[in-house]
Amino acid sequence: MVDPHAFLTLDAPNSLGSTAGGASFATSTGDVLEVSCYGPGVFRLRAGPNTRPDYGLVTARAKPCAVEQTGADTWTFASGDATLELAGSPLSFRLYWKGRPVSGSITDRHVAGHTRLPPFGRVRASPRWIASLALASGEPVYGLGEKFGPLDKRGQLVHSQVEDCLGVNTGCSYRNTPFAWSPGTGHGAWGLFVNTPARVTHGVGHPDWSHRSYAVVVDDEALDLFLFAAGAPAGILDLYTQLTGRAPALPRWSLGLWISRLTFRAPDEVIATAAKMRARKLPCDAVALDGRTAWKTDTRFNFQWDPERFPDPRATIAAIKAHRLRVSVWEYPCVSVHDPLFAELAQRHYLLTTDLGDPYVHRWDADPATTPFGDVLTPLPDSGIVDFTNPAAYAWWRDQHKRLIDDGVDAFEAGFGEQVPADAIAFNGDHGARLHNVYPQLYNQCVHDATARFQPKDTGPAIVLSRAGWSAGQRHPAGWVGNPQSDWEGLAASIRGGLSLGMSGNPYHGSAIGGFYGADQPDPELYVRWLQSAVFTSQMRLHGVGEREPWAFGPEVEAIARKWLAFRYRLVPYLERVVVQA
Repeated sequence: MVDPHAFLTLDAPNSLGSTAGGASFATSTGDVLEVSCYGPGVFRLRAGPNTRPDYGLVTARAKPCAVEQTGADTWTFASGDATLELAGSPLSFRLYWKGRPVSGSITDRHVAGHTRLPPFGRVRASPRWIASLALASGEPVYGLGEKFGPLDKRGQLVHSQVEDCLGVNTGCSYRNTPFAWSPGTGHGAWGLFVNTPARVTHGVGHPDWSHRSYAVVVDDEALDLFLFAAGAPAGILDLYTQLTGRAPALPRWSLGLWISRLTFRAPDEVIATAAKMRARKLPCDAVALDGRTAWKTDTRFNFQWDPERFPDPRATIAAIKAHRLRVSVWEYPCVSVHDPLFAELAQRHYLLTTDLGDPYVHRWDADPATTPFGDVLTPLPDSGIVDFTNPAAYAWWRDQHKRLIDDGVDAFEAGFGEQVPADAIAFNGDHGARLHNVYPQLYNQCVHDATARFQPKDTGPAIVLSRAGWSAGQRHPAGWVGNPQSDWEGLAASIRGGLSLGMSGNPYHGSAIGGFYGADQPDPELYVRWLQSAVFTSQMRLHGVGEREPWAFGPEVEAIARKWLAFRYRLVPYLERVVVQA
């Protein structure tokens, strides 16, 4: 339950002056409020200090707009067909599209006369802010990243916080963005985006807060809120991705089938599976080698092939690629304490540290009841966490991919990224609590940059398969939807998660066909339906614990799969056109 009495309500009656791009105001809390325009239909309201890194989530710049004082403490900002009207006592807003209101501050009033939640407020001597909007009856709200529940977030309490969720069955998710939108009530669409790396809690008509209001609580030193207005939801997504970056193109081959499993025991098994796919005329374009296939668990991740299984990596990769397949390998941004690389990176200050300056050692839960590895996966070793806020560490990690690309690797699966602890210290001065959410953004960007920099020209645009993500994650495609349970509800949740991600400006995703865990072998009908649904996603990957190739489920399933895979490949030209639109 949010305590409205914990917040100081902001008043901002006094302008400090205006410019061609906006205006600034003194507030009752001593913070300066800056209001600016970022093109037609985009307005920014920012209050509070500006001492911490912003991580470049917003790539656009402020643009001119018409600023006018229309009352003693009322101002308007006009940009294109949109107008933002700001009142100062208390600070509140109304957003208009073509002269008609589409959104505004909270209207839910307590019997005592004040609004039930502050329109804008901050906690005394604490980095926590609130902003509250009004919702009309039946007004839906969509977005907020990869969320596995109902697509309409109305009535939900949603946390924008990156976590290793060990499934797709709760409100916890791997890929988050504090961006939401509504088609409105007939006058136009609206959206909002909280520009922060910190945790954001959304009470979207949550009845314990106010069923007629949408409140965001931001755990950061400043409130940095973007408001959008457009004629339709597609216009809101357009404005959001203009602000945070467009999703780039994908290589054509990545639109084909990827084959993977947990786990291929040896390279010979990979080669045999590839040969079998070709012999049975099951089309595919890529094979993904997971961590247990490619690397020694005790010493990963160090960019070194397991010497026992890959004595000649280039020859092995070439043997796989002889079956006309691209090769992807798994990595994660952690370095085992058992590998000499840990000491080397610690000495260079390339790892996150404790408050004493020692490398922070992350330990996975060893309790069999709660460990993320269960009886299926090999527990990971104690590890240091690469500090991508250090430009030298970023460049070092990026450049290490060259040796693997030279060996024949075409793409990388950026696993994990959710492990930054709250009390870790980063090179840029941020604590882990603030770095935690944006860390996978930096990690995915590094791997994406490496692929784009070092891959042969004929590979096409860069692609990195990643699990975790934050705002602007669409800039480094693509992702997979969590690790779903192998049952019908896991399939349903995966579909909702992918749709919710797409509604949040991130158009590319895939799922583990058949589900990742929970059954030695998925039900054959479930496998077929999962495969059929995956035909219509951007990335199509067979993956999970155990065999996921069609023949493992019997000749009838194999025949059905062959038919639907042929359909998928006929769709590739259409998918390429959709990629351009995205």
